[in-house]
Amino acid sequence: MSEVIASDRTADRLLMLLKSHGHTTTAVLARRLNVSVPGARQHLLRLREAGLVTAEAEPGGVGRPAQRWALTGEGHRRFPDTHAETLTSVLDAIRSTLGEAALDAVIAARGEQTARTYRERLAKKRGLEARLKALTDIRREEGYMAELTTADGGWVLAENHCPICAAARSCQGFCRNELELFRSLLEPARVTRVEYLLDGARRCAYRIERAKNAP
Repeated sequence: MSEVIASDRTADRLLMLLKSHGHTTTAVLARRLNVSVPGARQHLLRLREAGLVTAEAEPGGVGRPAQRWALTGEGHRRFPDTHAETLTSVLDAIRSTLGEAALDAVIAARGEQTARTYRERLAKKRGLEARLKALTDIRREEGYMAELTTADGGWVLAENHCPICAAARSCQGFCRNELELFRSLLEPARVTRVEYLLDGARRCAYRIERAKNAP
């Protein structure tokens, strides 16, 4: 069987790469999959026909302009929210029945429970980088497709998927508590949200910097 009509696993891997890395050229995708550029393009065209990816031409250069591919809204929905419909319905029911204050109390209680769990996992980690790596592992295990990179003397914790996105859209207290949680776990480091899914970014990302004079 030729690579251009290979199994759906190649298409799944393409979707995963685009979910993790955002806009990416055909050549880069082909290299990461270890297939030819025509083979990758054939899969991408099929995914575009299915409404899962879109492409835009990259200006500059000689000859055929390079195409940069990205997931469509339907493509992002291939990475489902965790029990999204049920959770959103529960939140709406609490809000309509008990009021906004009760909903805030429920989210705060959930945040405190999460914080206790995270602190137990990070308790034996010494140093900011060790805690960051442990936090990244936890978030990855929970379905956030988290990755940690170094940048300009600090770190960026990026979450390429949000398994509770629908709930977060319904109640942004989840996002507020998440940022507060990261700050409390990593203090005295400075934690700033630099990309935000609900503001139109493709993911959430956090910039972490050591506090001045911190080891």
